[in-house]
Amino acid sequence: MRKDGSHSKEIKQNMSQDLAQTIGCRSIHSGYTKVTVANHFSGCGLAQLGLLHHTDLRKSLTVEQDAMKVELLPALTDNYMYLIIDDDTKEAAIVDPVQPQKVVETAKKHGVKLTTVLTTHHHWDHAGGNEKLVKLEPGLKVYGGDDRIGALTHKVTHLSTLQVGSLHVKCLSTPCHTSGHICYFVSKPGSSEPSAVFTGDTLFVAGCGKFFEGTADEMYRALIEVLGRLPPDTRVYCGHEYTINNLKFARHVEPSNTAVQEKLAWAKEKYSIGEPTVPSTIAEEFTYNPFMRVREKTVQQHAGETDPVTTMRAIRKEKDSFKVPRD
Repeated sequence: MRKDGSHSKEIKQNMSQDLAQTIGCRSIHSGYTKVTVANHFSGCGLAQLGLLHHTDLRKSLTVEQDAMKVELLPALTDNYMYLIIDDDTKEAAIVDPVQPQKVVETAKKHGVKLTTVLTTHHHWDHAGGNEKLVKLEPGLKVYGGDDRIGALTHKVTHLSTLQVGSLHVKCLSTPCHTSGHICYFVSKPGSSEPSAVFTGDTLFVAGCGKFFEGTADEMYRALIEVLGRLPPDTRVYCGHEYTINNLKFARHVEPSNTAVQEKLAWAKEKYSIGEPTVPSTIAEEFTYNPFMRVREKTVQQHAGETDPVTTMRAIRKEKDSFKVPRD
């Protein structure tokens, strides 16, 4: 199984074919968010220690608000792509379209015009579908913060802004996992409903990406000073389904944290029936994500540190070699 953001040739060679077919939908409540889980599936490998031993299918999920709709599209083994739809204009953007044909089919299903690609970083399992997608859909605007991103048409920097129909997108520079990593904060002006942030491999549910091209100082800034200052109810859409393993590490760091225990039980239940554990919220992450809790005494004591940044460095190093319990 891949861990936080590793990128192997084997994954590329064994990229599963789309098996999506719509057979109905139903409404559920997930955390703070009322969502619709459509019973259409994507062929995937076993992503969380065999928890899906009875099936290798992951369900997609649609989060609907008055003016903005987000469809989670499972990809590869544990990736997520996100189709962001502006209901007012029927214009759409796609985040990290590694399986382009699936993206085109989903946009067609919703009857929307795909205009924009938002690329979080250059790694193959996020940006590897860009070139094919722009061939399938000529004229797409491809945004990203790194010249290594394929088919890039618009390079962005911290606080760059753009529009997807009537939706406002603010680019947030979060270097560390990669030097050009961008998170995208999407809001509807005048709306009282929660905004969304698409965090790629910077922030996961209960975790963060490996420091491939950065430092603990940079990840501290990204998680605490950039993402952590977004509105608490902001919905977090991350790049991978790593939630269960992340929460097992969080439990190791803070064995007495009831928020971790409750979220882990919830995540196991969701995952056992193939449903996503995404989105979370910024407020939630501060209760159970050890990398966003590096200012807490319990996390610092576990790390044997008294400074948040050195605590960040210590627990990331520990996580890199953590043997996940098979419970």
